[in-house]
Amino acid sequence: MSIRHGLLALLSQGPRYGYQLRAEFESSTGATWPLNIGQVYSTLSRLERDELVTRVGADEEGRFVYRITPPGEADLRRWFATPVARGDRPRDELAIKLAMAVTTPGVDVRQVVQAQRTATLRTLQDLTRLKADAPAVPADQGDRAWRLVLESMIFQSEAEVRWLDHCESYVARVPPPPPAGAPPAGTPAEAPVREGEARR
Repeated sequence: MSIRHGLLALLSQGPRYGYQLRAEFESSTGATWPLNIGQVYSTLSRLERDELVTRVGADEEGRFVYRITPPGEADLRRWFATPVARGDRPRDELAIKLAMAVTTPGVDVRQVVQAQRTATLRTLQDLTRLKADAPAVPADQGDRAWRLVLESMIFQSEAEVRWLDHCESYVARVPPPPPAGAPPAGTPAEAPVREGEARR
């Protein structure tokens, strides 16, 4: 989810000022994507430059209020209608870490996998506890949004545990890389030279 479209989605519900947008954005994403106010105002500035939002004055406390424009509404509808491509998502640091671990001599890949599984299972337990403590019927739209984000995180954690199990099984079947400087597999070792005997 881009900050740009998140703010447009909030503005489609009515005019808002910066701090209000920040609070509602964080509430809607279950505080999993914290924003600083500078990000909000720099994004609003770009949206205003692109004529997707317009400033409609200030409230009684002098805070600038923004409203979405028709082109902004059209941009938001396109975003909702367009699937998110896998390539558009951030790189998976864990996948890169394990890929490097299996190709780096001296790294115990199983230990890396086990440490990650322990951490992921702990996160999964915390998320499951949060879900169990949540009311069965959401009180408002913010609660519904938070519940969706929470369940997404639970599913991702469950999938990560399954993938880590697969990684551990795969590593057990595939021999580790040879130590740095070792001859490639299948290369006959050179016979040692006896004292007083020259190599030919």
